[in-house]
Amino acid sequence: MEPVRAIELNGFGGPEVMTWAEAVDPAPGHGEVLIEVAAAGVNRADLMQRQGFYPPPPGASEVLGLECSGVIAELGDGVHDWQVGDRVCALLSGGGYAEKVVVPATQLLPVPDGLDLGAAAGLPEVAATVWSNLVMTAGLQAGQLVLIHGGGSGIGTHAIQVARSLGARVAVTAGSADKLQRCKELGASVLINYRDDDFVAAVRADGAGADVILDNMGAAYLARNVEALANFGHLVVIGMQGGVGGELNIGALLRKWGTVHATNVRNRPATGHGSKAEIIAEVRRQLWPLVADGTVAPVIHAELPISEAGEAHRLLESGDAFGKVVLRVQEL
Repeated sequence: MEPVRAIELNGFGGPEVMTWAEAVDPAPGHGEVLIEVAAAGVNRADLMQRQGFYPPPPGASEVLGLECSGVIAELGDGVHDWQVGDRVCALLSGGGYAEKVVVPATQLLPVPDGLDLGAAAGLPEVAATVWSNLVMTAGLQAGQLVLIHGGGSGIGTHAIQVARSLGARVAVTAGSADKLQRCKELGASVLINYRDDDFVAAVRADGAGADVILDNMGAAYLARNVEALANFGHLVVIGMQGGVGGELNIGALLRKWGTVHATNVRNRPATGHGSKAEIIAEVRRQLWPLVADGTVAPVIHAELPISEAGEAHRLLESGDAFGKVVLRVQEL
């Protein structure tokens, strides 16, 4: 039998610390399935883990990769809703950059007919992040204005489509005219070049502001995000690309009856209130029909072989990608 392989980190640092090497052959426990991995999505969390800034949760795989697609190879005890051979994609706490990975069955999603496994690998993390934050946390509704920072990112391109499907108006920030045009094609109507434009002025042009803001910058945008909020607005911080420490003007927030949320998906519990299982169940119930009929589609910038994981990381770090970068592990 051929040995199982996975991306191994030889210390922390640049993309060169990643190597494709033999790994432990995983086996599913109670309530888990073993996936033969076809492809894995690349996320900024992977870059941070590679650099030593974002360790996996206790008990999770040390291998990079927060999402994958593939075929179920084995069922653990207690799994009754899935079968060996099912095409699935999965939300992971780690382990996606490998030929095989074990995951709780509650974190699986079926791959819709006609959707390539490579494209499906770029869905679970963005779907869980966007739906849990825009809908489950912020309660985005039809007619509201949502501001999505980083509209050209994997999360941004997905969030635009989800928000439009809900009937919301979408404002986005991006760093180039090309990215903004492509965001427009996905459904954004307020286009803001963060290099030249004031996003506060843009979303307050009609005097109201943004009902929901999905923010990946953290500290650098905190004060202006609060300024950009509409009354009763929700600011949801999901990233810290602009730093971790900022000053929050409580008075400004209070005058708007506003709310600031800070969330992530990776460190949530597997089950229970606010868990990965709860999010995936809602994604499957409410969002997945829109994926199945093509209303919300994965936006894939590039698909590279797993042997070029370093190049995939460099591409994501460059800021040139529009949408997701995916690593093809094997053909299934």
